[in-house]
Amino acid sequence: MKRVIRIHIGMFLALCAELLLAQCGLLSVLMSAVAVASTTAVAAALTLCAVLVAAVRTGPLTPTRIRTAIRDRELRTAFLAQRDPDARGRRRPRAPGRLVLTAA
Repeated sequence: MKRVIRIHIGMFLALCAELLLAQCGLLSVLMSAVAVASTTAVAAALTLCAVLVAAVRTGPLTPTRIRTAIRDRELRTAFLAQRDPDARGRRRPRAPGRLVLTAA
């Protein structure tokens, strides 16, 4: 959001600078404003088209796709905890020892 505000402020300052520096005055600034507005509208339309095409190509999330994604994630992370047993926050693995008798 802050980036969008910065862009708008920058455009406003550029148009004000052109108004001050232009020889033709207000007409030049209006033409620049129309050019900026039309360019922005074309960019927004192209972005909207790209988003719509991407949404159509991916299709709806079916239960099969969800199950497949969960299964693939499980396979990728199956041994994630065993990668680095000395990592910070992990206890050292215990060596097998003799059985401790417990009360029955």
